[in-house]
Amino acid sequence: MADDEKYVSNDRPPRRSGPETDGRDGDERNSRGPRGGKFMFNKKKVCRFCTQKLKIDYKDADTLRRFVTERGKILPRRITGTCAKHQRAVAEAIKKARILALLPFVAD
Repeated sequence: MADDEKYVSNDRPPRRSGPETDGRDGDERNSRGPRGGKFMFNKKKVCRFCTQKLKIDYKDADTLRRFVTERGKILPRRITGTCAKHQRAVAEAIKKARILALLPFVAD
């Protein structure tokens, strides 16, 4: 077989597979994440109730709105940065405020 007849059937070289292509055609990213192996450092979130000595009150709807999404879901600890103790208290206060119609259950 001559060199000219090598790619007659599909006119392109065979597809490579391996860690550099990750099995996708034309996609040569590192397999270490979306940033290509670069590390991202995030600032450690601290509990605002612990640091500012705030009280959690179900009647304070403005404070509780910061811990609820636009659709009415309670935000998790990893997003808000509250500690486990205060996250439980915030969730309970939000539920009480919903029952008293201070906060909505769902978005309008």
